[in-house]
Amino acid sequence: MVFRGEDVLLIKRGKPPYKGQWSLPGGKIEYGETAAEAALRELAEETSTTAQILGLIDVIDSIGLREPGQPGDWHYVLTDFAAIWTGGEPIPDDDVTEAAFFPYEDAIALTQWDKTRDVIGRAREIVEAFTAPHSGA
Repeated sequence: MVFRGEDVLLIKRGKPPYKGQWSLPGGKIEYGETAAEAALRELAEETSTTAQILGLIDVIDSIGLREPGQPGDWHYVLTDFAAIWTGGEPIPDDDVTEAAFFPYEDAIALTQWDKTRDVIGRAREIVEAFTAPHSGA
């Protein structure tokens, strides 16, 4: 979950589940990676951007049935991190058909899953706390 200022990075999924829907970058952990390393690698692979992770938002289960004609059901464990953009312009790659930064309200409107909208809101709180001016005592 990457913010660039007030803008949110979204990807359009290129394969099931949720093919064609706007979502957050992410993917499978490779053997030996930490969850944070995997998140940054997937971000780079899917969008050609880089980020700094600020903290863990949540761990969410996505459980569902495959689309008609597709074999098997799924159960993914999603580990969502709040991050700030550090470089690169979004270029879709891997299993992504589009990648772009959107104003916060547009990102909320584009995402269909309530848990994704919740994660975006909670990430915004973490990013705002991290980037807020700190007063000296």
